[in-house]
Amino acid sequence: MSTLEATLEWVLFLAILVSLSLSVLFSYRSRRHADQTMRGLYGARMNICIGLMLVLLAILQMFLYSGSTLRVIVGAMFLVLGIFNLFAGIRNHAYFKRRRSSAP
Repeated sequence: MSTLEATLEWVLFLAILVSLSLSVLFSYRSRRHADQTMRGLYGARMNICIGLMLVLLAILQMFLYSGSTLRVIVGAMFLVLGIFNLFAGIRNHAYFKRRRSSAP
C-alpha cells in the first residue's frame, strides 16, 4: 500500500467518524427538543450526516480495497442509500428552515 492510499484511508476513516458522531448528536437533539420544527431540522441534519457517512463508506469499500463482487455490490448499495439520505436531508432541511423563519 502506497503512502497516498494509506493517507486517503485515514482521511476517509476520520471523516466517517466525524459524520457518525454528528449523526448521533443530531439524533439525540432531534429526540429531545420540544419544538417540532427544530426536531425536523435536527432530523434533517442527521439524515445529511448519515448520507455523507454512507457515501464515504462506499468510497472506502469500492476504491481502496481489492474489488470482489460482493464488496462492489455492498459499496454500490451504500452509495445509493447515502445519496438518497443526503438529498432527502437537504430537502427536509430547506423545508424546516423556511418553516422556522416564517414562524412568528
